[in-house]
Order: sequence, then structure tokens, then C-alpha cells
Amino acid sequence: MQGFRSPGALQRFVSIFSALRNLFVPPRSKRSALATHIHRLQAMAEWKAVAMVS
Repeated sequence: MQGFRSPGALQRFVSIFSALRNLFVPPRSKRSALATHIHRLQAMAEWKAVAMVS
């Protein structure tokens, strides 16, 4: 639990972190650098829309 005060705090962090990681990290496959870049741009656009950040 390195650095977490309780199992509940660890669980909350992991549940949020895994959802964000799935959004930003493209699936492991043979993708071109351009496809990976486009995936990350789309992920950032989705994140900004959800977080209401300009």
C-alpha cells in the first residue's frame, strides 16, 4: 500500500487511475506513430470536454 493510509484510499486511486490510463494509453498493437499521436489528441479532447477545460 506504499504511501496510502487505508485500503479504501488505494482502491479509489486505482479505480480512477485505471480509467484515465485506458483513455490515454493506446492499445498495444502495431500502430504508426501518427495513429498513436491522433489517439492521444482525441483522448485529450475528450478529457477537456469532460473536465470542462478550454
